[in-house]
Amino acid sequence: MVARTRRALSPSRYAWVTRAALASLCIIVVTGAAVRLTGSGLGCSDWPNCNEERFIDVSSVHGAIEQLNRLFTGVVTVLVMAAVLAARFLSERRRDLERLAWLLVAGVIGQIILGGIVVLTDLNPVANQGHFLLSMFLVGTGLVLVKRAAGWRTVTGTSTSVVKLVRTVVILGSVAIVTGTVVTGSGPHAGDEKAPRLDFAIETVARVHGVSVIVTLASILILLTKVRKFPEERQRLHGPVETVLAIGVIQATVGYVQYFNDIPALLVGIHIALATAFFLALVNLWMSAGTASFQTSDASRATVAR
Repeated sequence: MVARTRRALSPSRYAWVTRAALASLCIIVVTGAAVRLTGSGLGCSDWPNCNEERFIDVSSVHGAIEQLNRLFTGVVTVLVMAAVLAARFLSERRRDLERLAWLLVAGVIGQIILGGIVVLTDLNPVANQGHFLLSMFLVGTGLVLVKRAAGWRTVTGTSTSVVKLVRTVVILGSVAIVTGTVVTGSGPHAGDEKAPRLDFAIETVARVHGVSVIVTLASILILLTKVRKFPEERQRLHGPVETVLAIGVIQATVGYVQYFNDIPALLVGIHIALATAFFLALVNLWMSAGTASFQTSDASRATVAR
């Protein structure tokens, strides 16, 4: 009897599996926002059942919106599990890809549990913040998995000052996202009329968030100026830096427009989608920068550039 050999999966096909997982992780951020912005946060008042009578109930509009979001979580779960299983069938086994895929699975399980806590605490804003921030962690991890599956390797030899500036930009950008969740938690879109709100004046937290955004954009401009001084960094990082800057400017514009127009739900939804894109751009920038070289000083590199 001839022993069967398992059919190997090509890296290119596995890359498509990871892209599908990342796409689903991004989509569910938007569908989750739609639940809140349509006031459907308690459309299903129980968990894991929709309510005391039914596991699935789409008899009301709010219930249908919340239920569809929950059901889409199943799609996300299937896709991240597929990323784990498919990694084991690669022609060349990659432990790093398996670990990242398992991290996504753990994160999605955490999201399911945290989603239950959000419902059972009547949409507590702190729980909602955690729900969104965990989503950002998942889309960031998903992007790392996609890039590694596509053959990305850590770049070395980047200017030390550029690496430091990149990390500063990513940290400041992340702080801006966190302060944005505080604004959301203090604002009018709670997901339900009876949901609790953070005890902050919306004007105060919006001002703090605005300052963090301005500081972030300023740091990106400084980074862009720095990158242009070194040929290697300019070739590799100019695109990622410009992408972060472009999304950041659009995001800031939408934020100011929504604030001065009584925070309409549609603009808030766009703002949340852009926040997801902005965080992905930050992760891409971090990965593109790689690690610093301590063998060549920035001064000597600048001399070579001239």
